[in-house]
Amino acid sequence: MVVTGKIGAKAANLAALSGSGVRIPQWSAIPSEVLERLVETDGTAELVEVVRDAYAAAGNGRVAVRSSGLEEDGSKHSFAGQFDTFLNVVGLDQVLDRVKACWASAHSERSRQYRLSNGLPEKPAGMGVLIQQMVPSEVSGVLFTADPVTGSRGTFVVSAVYGLGEGLVSGAVDADTVILDARSGAVLETDLGDKAERYDYAADAGVTVTAVPEAERAALSLAKVDLAELHAAGRAIAAAFGAPQDIEWAVADGQLWILQARPITTGQGELRIWDNSNIVESFRGVTSPLTFTFAAMVYGAVYDSFARSLRVPDQQLRQMQEWLPSLLGSFHGRVYYNLLNWYRLQRIPPFYDINRRLLEVAMGVDEALPDEIAETLYPYAFDSGFEAKRARLVTTTTFFWKFFRMSHDVKRFTAYFYEQYAVFDKRDYAGMPADEAYRAFQKLHRDLLLRWGPMQMLDSTILLSMGVLTVLGQKWLPADAPQWLTWAAARPGADVESAEPARAMSALAEMVKADDELRRLIEQTPPAEIPAAINNPEFEAAVEAYVAEHGYRSPDELKLEVPDLREDPASLYLMLRDALQAPPETAGNDAAQEYLDQHLRGPKRWIYELVRRKAATSLAHRERLRFCRTRAFGSAKQILRALGRHLHAVGAIDRFEDVFQLRLDELSGAYEGRIAHDELRDIVAVRRRTQERQLTMSAPPRFETRGAPYWEGNLAGWAAQQEREGVTELRGTPSAPGIVTGRVVVADRPQDVNGGILVAYSTDPGWVAALPSAAGLIIERGSPLTHVAIVARELGVPTIVKVKGATRELQTGMLIRMDGSTATITVLETE
Repeated sequence: MVVTGKIGAKAANLAALSGSGVRIPQWSAIPSEVLERLVETDGTAELVEVVRDAYAAAGNGRVAVRSSGLEEDGSKHSFAGQFDTFLNVVGLDQVLDRVKACWASAHSERSRQYRLSNGLPEKPAGMGVLIQQMVPSEVSGVLFTADPVTGSRGTFVVSAVYGLGEGLVSGAVDADTVILDARSGAVLETDLGDKAERYDYAADAGVTVTAVPEAERAALSLAKVDLAELHAAGRAIAAAFGAPQDIEWAVADGQLWILQARPITTGQGELRIWDNSNIVESFRGVTSPLTFTFAAMVYGAVYDSFARSLRVPDQQLRQMQEWLPSLLGSFHGRVYYNLLNWYRLQRIPPFYDINRRLLEVAMGVDEALPDEIAETLYPYAFDSGFEAKRARLVTTTTFFWKFFRMSHDVKRFTAYFYEQYAVFDKRDYAGMPADEAYRAFQKLHRDLLLRWGPMQMLDSTILLSMGVLTVLGQKWLPADAPQWLTWAAARPGADVESAEPARAMSALAEMVKADDELRRLIEQTPPAEIPAAINNPEFEAAVEAYVAEHGYRSPDELKLEVPDLREDPASLYLMLRDALQAPPETAGNDAAQEYLDQHLRGPKRWIYELVRRKAATSLAHRERLRFCRTRAFGSAKQILRALGRHLHAVGAIDRFEDVFQLRLDELSGAYEGRIAHDELRDIVAVRRRTQERQLTMSAPPRFETRGAPYWEGNLAGWAAQQEREGVTELRGTPSAPGIVTGRVVVADRPQDVNGGILVAYSTDPGWVAALPSAAGLIIERGSPLTHVAIVARELGVPTIVKVKGATRELQTGMLIRMDGSTATITVLETE
């Protein structure tokens, strides 16, 4: 089909493919300038004629109406998922409607943000629309003529599903994947996907989703594809364009059809995906160099110990050192997960497909990793298939041994931890010589932090047990079972350790309520002046007991530069002030128990309860270990502050707080002879100027880089700010059921909470003490497995997580109605 005008890369690529010898469905395209003129001027009659002609050129039957943006499918920016595509469109009226919708998607907010985040002009360059005959696909898939992660041209990657390719490109269906040798087409590796569903076009219009029979799920869908023909087509298409291609294909009646081809947007160098989901709970906003480098060191060392505990062979452990130290990244002071490395970790235990899906839920990521990338990620390689199978057998056997004795191992570890911690916590680091304090820091790292590795098995235990619980619920419970049910069913119980600060804060509030004079003091006196003005020995003792027991559990508790309650107790009185306004504590929500009693009985219920107890116990253990982690970081915070005061005393830095502007290797170097003290002041001065600039920037929740992350325009658009859109309804992920109407309180810190419905971009465990004063909880970034979400379920606080744009669209004072069961938020009053 020959079309003149600006039709966009997608349609232009089809035109180029027309002479390459591959089979392409009938198609036509409407140029951007024609749509611009007719849509904006409301030239309806002429537009109908243009669409009629294009529809006829595509066969006048079932068609796909696809965007063909002038910026789309480029070598650097794919605009994947930014514009609209409609499948199985039938009849001129439907085609006309979908053409308009495709054109309008170029002006959507999501495409605007994509352009801004990639350093492109805010206004779209234009939008052509492609109309293409539908293929009644038996099998569909994608073919990458180079590795989509590394850009290596030595292999082709093929992924496939039954039916239409919509299930694959949307990530809804777990696809089969085959790795081919790029030169010969020989099959190098095969990964069988679950393929639980298939998409086909419906009889009237649109698509329908049906379950795939067990026999077909167990078979390789690619067995129905002539891989030699597909490999040859891929080589021809890559040669025609002179660059690696991302090719969509389908097989119908034994014939291979090529639907689209676009360049693989590899840029230069290795792909990395950076995501701050979940990690923002621990390291919110700009984080100091000392905190980041300390955390990065701990993460790498702990997961190395984890791999050793699963008996990964030495040769493979050495391979892991190529990527294991880089689990975290820092961009303009913000901490991110180096996400692909976390997927590599999930391949070490068995059940990778379950692990990676639950990892995405646990982290609260907004976007699942495409199968064609996820299936190429491995933590290490073996010299032979025999070695790989033997190592897998050892690792899997060890995994299940640890899985079934997890409770025993956690109890043993926590007993060891608290025995060691009692020694670390009681030492006066400020009063000891600096070199002795530094040796104490090394001992803390060695004796406490590095012993954590085997405990990461708990995360794998949670992922597996929650995954099985989810599958059982899908099979045995009604199709309309509430989304929050699995999370509520697996709640760790009322005695979960994370809830202790909230209950202790409520107990302090009850003491204050019983003493009118004390209440006036707490409510009316500036927090910094309250300690000196208290004249109530019983209350003073209770506050001292709270700080002694929970003082390390404070906002930003893992950020070494932030003082905890033991050093700065003023924020305690702010949270106590809010707790005085809290409604009476309600019992934990038992809606999950009631629902299960109504809908699941007999042997199936026994099995469900067995898995449920495992998940709940594992979550309770995780909360206990997170408390241990916080205490360990608290001890590290004390030691590092003592070292900072020493460096200030000898004139190496101007203020003790400047120590947090140093990287861990720089601080260690000052005590081990690798860096001179008189260098530190200049380093700090540069870092402070850099931090001032970082504080003015707005951080995206997720972005990709190629090659060296800070180069090649990877961070273009980082400072782009989003404006409020004025929406009246938002949706997220249900975490704790309950309906509440109230005023919004958007807070950056828990001490800013003042009753009402708490809305936060992210939370950390230090927010738990603020929960008694919250009528409801809305978190923009997070998951149902974050600490605050778990505790909120125990306290009966309706909670919704992963609410995109919550802190932008909701403002303090707004009246809203939130439903934790359906995860809907409705704005009732904006003033």
